[in-house]
Amino acid sequence: MTNEQSITTLLGLIRERHSFVVTSHARPDGDAIGSALGMMHLLEAMGKEVVVAFADPIPEPFDCLEGVNRILPALPGKVPDAAIILECDSVHRTGFAQIPARFTINIDHHLSGRDYADFNWIDAKACAVGALVYDVALAAGVPISAAMADCLYTAVLTDTGSFNYPGTNAATFALAEHLVQCGTNANRIAQAMYFSNPVSKVRLLGMALSKMVIQGEVCWSVISQEDMRVAGASVEDCEGVVNHLIGMAGIEAAILLRQQPDLNEYRLSLRSKGIGKVDVSAVAEHFGGGGHRNASGCTQFGTAADITERVIQEVDHQLKPGNGPATTTPASSHETSSSLLA
Repeated sequence: MTNEQSITTLLGLIRERHSFVVTSHARPDGDAIGSALGMMHLLEAMGKEVVVAFADPIPEPFDCLEGVNRILPALPGKVPDAAIILECDSVHRTGFAQIPARFTINIDHHLSGRDYADFNWIDAKACAVGALVYDVALAAGVPISAAMADCLYTAVLTDTGSFNYPGTNAATFALAEHLVQCGTNANRIAQAMYFSNPVSKVRLLGMALSKMVIQGEVCWSVISQEDMRVAGASVEDCEGVVNHLIGMAGIEAAILLRQQPDLNEYRLSLRSKGIGKVDVSAVAEHFGGGGHRNASGCTQFGTAADITERVIQEVDHQLKPGNGPATTTPASSHETSSSLLA
């Protein structure tokens, strides 16, 4: 099914229903939050009843988005006509045990995306799920308000790594330009996302950088529960730390291990550069996780040293000549017809 066919089918499903719950993955990031709130504004503009719910807290930088104060920490008691699950490869990953709904809709752009809902739309070429929501709004003929534009711009800005990841091209910037024309304040969004860090996050970053280890073209570090206690940090403060590790010259892959309350469990954030030597989505999938070529994650059990050894061994396999990632062609960015941007 083409994107156009998926959008047509999706709009038919939406128009046939009245009440919706919208959610995304646990530990929500910019695309999860921005696309969920963007979808909320879109559905309400279509006259629908909408509830947005996340299992985990919303990080403070996203307070700038209109509607964030309406996000619930639990699913509503009333069973909606449909649940829309964004940027998430399973119901389990939402953090909710189950999502009661008469119909389920899955919209994703991860290479590891799966068909688990009644209707599935997975476009691995899209730069962000927020870009897919944008396409739906255009196809529905719904005017993009400044509030919706802020949410969708946030989704695209953060999930492209500030327009740095491969696949960012003219279409991506055209989308961003159109959202600015619709009323988003790009400077205000950037200020909130990147220049409003709490002191605890900066302290935690310092701890992680002080412990970083460089092994050839791989850099890794660990954030322990004790580090978080000393820094007075929250889980949200760990967001983005790994990007500082991949930002060094000569580094092709970066790994950040975050210790969980169960001290034998670690959450791994993996990063790589451009269309270079390492596809971290393949590494993450090898260990039961998933994501994108340049940004992925997984969970592992054991000691930090043992886990790091296992993961670096998998990365090193790709770094050896002739053993590069199977996917050597970069996924193109979100493509939008110029007529839709007029």
